[in-house]
Amino acid sequence: MTDIVTPLLPGERQKIILDRIERSGRVIAADLAVEFRTSEDTIRRDLRDLAAAGLCRRVFGGALPLSPASGTLAERAAEAPERKAALGIATAALVRPGQVVFIDAGSTNLAIARALPSGLGITVVTNAPSIAAELTGRAGVELMLIGGRIDPRTGAAVGARALRDANDLRVDLACLGACAVDAEDGVATFCPEEAELKRAVAERARAVVIAMTTEKLATTAPFFVLPIGKLTYLVVEADAPDVEVERYWAAGADVRRAGPLEEVSP
Repeated sequence: MTDIVTPLLPGERQKIILDRIERSGRVIAADLAVEFRTSEDTIRRDLRDLAAAGLCRRVFGGALPLSPASGTLAERAAEAPERKAALGIATAALVRPGQVVFIDAGSTNLAIARALPSGLGITVVTNAPSIAAELTGRAGVELMLIGGRIDPRTGAAVGARALRDANDLRVDLACLGACAVDAEDGVATFCPEEAELKRAVAERARAVVIAMTTEKLATTAPFFVLPIGKLTYLVVEADAPDVEVERYWAAGADVRRAGPLEEVSP
């Protein structure tokens, strides 16, 4: 750790703090105060300035980087298809014959839908037209589509009608999408209506799973969905950092690793 001797201007200090957030995944205000030889109040002001600029999000005692998952649905669908395919296979393996399964919107969840084997005799409920299109005509899948306004950024049905439909659901397994996951800060997303719908589904599900690419681990987003302890499973990539995996286990999630990329690449 750098031992800061010469007092820095606020902009210089904030640049170092932001670099630390990007490299380490999180910062603790008390540690930074010692390192910079300043007060915790000064560090908290720095973190507020960085958060106000949209560069991080403050959490209790420090700050987390914002999730990179803020692009459009089309942009996210084109990112890391092989990695998402691996996550899809690992998550689909949790589905049992005869279950009622909710599959949320999202490019990783679309990979889950693609990985579902035929002939399971399951009912799939989704709020995503893209997932409904993927599963239409799939043998052994009874399909139900939640209605409502489609958010063009997320490709999900949201709003009052979608929430009303979600409140009527009782599913065996809910495959939720998420923009960010952190062991302490929980599951979060960029859309408040999405967060409300996800909570409604999770509250009525026997089990909840989230499949997450590595770059979204130890990040945050503005709208809280669930604490990690409410997840039944968290499916991560084969090379997810051990230290992060251990934090999620400690927070109460059963963490499953997807298979290596070479096992699913064309």
